[in-house]
Amino acid sequence: MIKGVLFDMDGVLVDSEEFICKAAIEMFREKGVIVKADDFQPFVGTGENRYIGGVAEKYNLKLDILEAKSRTYELYKIITKGKLKALPGAIEFVNICRSRGFLLALATSADRIKMEVNLNEIRLSEKSFHTTINGQEVKRKKPFPDIYVKASGNLGLKPRECLVVEDAVSGVTAAKEAGCKCLAVTTSFSRETLLEADWICESLLKVPQEALNW
Repeated sequence: MIKGVLFDMDGVLVDSEEFICKAAIEMFREKGVIVKADDFQPFVGTGENRYIGGVAEKYNLKLDILEAKSRTYELYKIITKGKLKALPGAIEFVNICRSRGFLLALATSADRIKMEVNLNEIRLSEKSFHTTINGQEVKRKKPFPDIYVKASGNLGLKPRECLVVEDAVSGVTAAKEAGCKCLAVTTSFSRETLLEADWICESLLKVPQEALNW
């Protein structure tokens, strides 16, 4: 029986992909390298180390990843000020899950600083969740299952008792590898690429009833 819901953040709760992409493109431009938005698509959902590092590898650019991330986040803060919005149904769905007595976790591959910026901008408190985990707390990022195993453990639950809400292919793989059920939202990837999930919906306004009743 479902006892917990584990939420990814970017692409599930908040539409931030455009902004982190712009920030990273500008960071690369400052280093004299012109990159394209499409370059980042294979690394969506894998955390900023891989998101930035994977593109750097493509262009044979050696980066100090900590410095590159720091600058990207500085730009991200500026770019997103007053512009980030919760995705349709996101806040309402979090509240529905709480009202049903489920234990909630936020499990994002992003670093803590990005998690804080996003939650602050969409006015969703960390206290809305019983636990939060960011990408700095796990060595192996999605598609490895580590973050969802840790999230369920922090809630005192088994992975098989939890529903993961994801938008990325790597995240769906991580959820299923962990042993969780998975609801995929088609905000970042097409339905055809998310078929590994147990349920798929267009937004959290249209969650199949079965996803919360098993």
